[in-house]
Amino acid sequence: MNLARLDLNLLVALDALLQERSVTRAAARMGLGQPAVSAQLARLRRHFHDDLLTRSGNQYRLTPLAVQLKERVRVALSGAERVFAAEPDFDPASSAREFSMLMSDYGVAMLGPGIAARLADEAPGTRLRFPANTPRMVDAAAQELVHADLLVIPHGFVDDLPHQDLYRDEWVCLVAAGNTAVGDALTVEQLETMPWVVTYHGPTASTPAARQMRMLGIEPHIQVVTETFLTVPGLIAGSGRVALVQRRLADGIPAELGVRALPCPFDAAPLVEAMWWHPMYDDDPEHRYLRDVVQRAVAAMIGITPADTGLRKK
Repeated sequence: MNLARLDLNLLVALDALLQERSVTRAAARMGLGQPAVSAQLARLRRHFHDDLLTRSGNQYRLTPLAVQLKERVRVALSGAERVFAAEPDFDPASSAREFSMLMSDYGVAMLGPGIAARLADEAPGTRLRFPANTPRMVDAAAQELVHADLLVIPHGFVDDLPHQDLYRDEWVCLVAAGNTAVGDALTVEQLETMPWVVTYHGPTASTPAARQMRMLGIEPHIQVVTETFLTVPGLIAGSGRVALVQRRLADGIPAELGVRALPCPFDAAPLVEAMWWHPMYDDDPEHRYLRDVVQRAVAAMIGITPADTGLRKK
């Protein structure tokens, strides 16, 4: 493919058309007239030898090829934007960059305020985005990190990407404060018989502690599944359920929610939270700045200097 012979503006049009599934809405999104976008769609159809959009009743549907192209176009556009936005020196004070970080609501609760505060102080023109972190994104981390800056997730999910370990946390069991069937400690037998609230439960989705528990032969009776950690306390309160949550999260739960944290009755390995990124951003000055902001936010959260973390970089 000879890129010099292609009009790369068609990439912008293709993205708008695939996202909007409408020439009219794509034209409004691009700030162009409808005839101009119709002409671009015609050129795209000739190039791909495919209709891309087909009418179904009063709306348009994507062809199978268009479905394949939709995510590729987003990745390609994101890469192009980064290429042409690159500067020899990054000045946070004058930057209008949007930083995107994929992390669970637990990660946002722990690190989000500190990162946002530092960016607001040092880079007030930037924007910080926390897209929803889903199992599908984690499974496709290498592709997702082409158009997101960082993935913050514990070890055990992602391999073969550059990363920086951030901090350690441990797992505790959460039960209702009024659960009289549970004393000051839980037993393995209770974990096997009590109903559970679990997070990110699926063929490829689970917490490290939940996987470890199953390896020990403890098969939980799952009653509720949620894909947000912050909803767990409300699902435990006033019930006979049990859940595994991070100690730092449990420590911040208000007493009035009516839950209490107990030690795990098995030797749950601590989690090591880390930030992961695509190798092409290793030496990117904007990306290095963001990683430094994250490290400083972590250091403030755990009360040490970044150099004293003792956590490794790969």
